[in-house]
Amino acid sequence: MTEETTEQSHSLSLRVARLLFGGVLAFSAIDNLRDLDGMIEYAKANDAPAPEVTVPAASGSLLAGSIGIAFWRRPKLAALAVLTFLVGTTPVMHDFWAVDEEQQEMELIQFIKNLGLIGGALAFLDVAKREQ
Repeated sequence: MTEETTEQSHSLSLRVARLLFGGVLAFSAIDNLRDLDGMIEYAKANDAPAPEVTVPAASGSLLAGSIGIAFWRRPKLAALAVLTFLVGTTPVMHDFWAVDEEQQEMELIQFIKNLGLIGGALAFLDVAKREQ
């Protein structure tokens, strides 16, 4: 890890980006955990595999990863946790191609939003790798 790389990863703009990115995802994870029964039912409705197990595990992973990114603790592992959550849930929970026309636009928006979040997680993973 070079001094320049460390300075870049701790710049004000990157700190704000980490807090915003991690904070939004942490809020989402906490919301999922607070309404676990509802989220499990939503996952069941989308034919997600073993939702009684996967929903709490995935939400916990998202919470841990988002906090890790926000506070830059174990950032590589944190970014991988967020990526795993997003890559695993996005096509299952936001399958805009398989829903009726009424839901299609909403699911497409959520799918595209998650693609942007995947891009952010990949960027943080890259920064974390450069610090090693």
